[in-house]
Amino acid sequence: MLARMREKSGLSDAELMQKIDAKCASLNGLISKEGAAHIIAGELGVKLLEGGGKIRDLFPGMRNADVLGRVTQVFEVREFQRADGTAGKVGSFLVGDDSGLVRIVCWGNQADLLKDLAPGMPVKVQNGMVRENQRGYKEVHLNEQSKINTSPSEQVPEVGGKLPRKTLRELSESDEQVEVFGTIVQVFDPKFFEVCPQCGTRLREAEGQFSCQEHGAVVPDYSYLVNVFLDDGTDNMRVVLFRNQAERLLEKNKDQMVAFRVAPESFEPLKTQLLGEQYKFVGRAKKNTFFDRLEFIANQVRKASADEELARLEAK
Repeated sequence: MLARMREKSGLSDAELMQKIDAKCASLNGLISKEGAAHIIAGELGVKLLEGGGKIRDLFPGMRNADVLGRVTQVFEVREFQRADGTAGKVGSFLVGDDSGLVRIVCWGNQADLLKDLAPGMPVKVQNGMVRENQRGYKEVHLNEQSKINTSPSEQVPEVGGKLPRKTLRELSESDEQVEVFGTIVQVFDPKFFEVCPQCGTRLREAEGQFSCQEHGAVVPDYSYLVNVFLDDGTDNMRVVLFRNQAERLLEKNKDQMVAFRVAPESFEPLKTQLLGEQYKFVGRAKKNTFFDRLEFIANQVRKASADEELARLEAK
């Protein structure tokens, strides 16, 4: 890695290491030296991975990042109004390779390209900025200089095989992109929180005014999550479903979800409908340090099929 950076940038190893150490220090040690090197390479305009690197090689802070993979899911485009009254829009989709999944966030005109995407399609994303969202997941954000190529010249393999399934008792903090299956035994009311309509970050309130660290005073938009308890016979666990997955579980759109905020009693029938239903969730296990317990953060949700589960048992 250093050799390529030295060759392309003209800097010495000592100069590069000084930049890498400074980047680690500026991030309070929250990133490895390898991650810092990727960030420095991006700042210097050095491509460490030609043709699009693996998703596992992405590090928050990387600029001009490329991703090569296949579309696995496309989400709706959301329109919003900025504090200055101008309109904006944002959408996203998931890309996967044999090392993992990552969300691609498309701002402005980039969001218009989502209508041309479909699951299974090969795609190369170029010149994105890697960020870490509030849930700890990596995202690649695209601006007007970024590109989405749906006919990459590189060979793009199918996203590898079926995801591993684990029982709730088998889960550990190291588990990412695993599937769990079980019965919903409890449903909690949605939780709502104010977010910036432009970047989606959580807002701060002071003297009745909401503000975003990046965009200043704004009229808040709302995001939400829904918690359910899942039981698979080996254990039970809280499953956390943020916005898109909550909508999928409840089969509601954003306007219908936000309506529950002002009329929470209207959510009660949904609780009854979901109890006893069997679902499959894909996501990761995460330690809730406040309650000292594992929880499952879902990034995909699908109602289970009795025929599929029977075939799975017969195949064992």
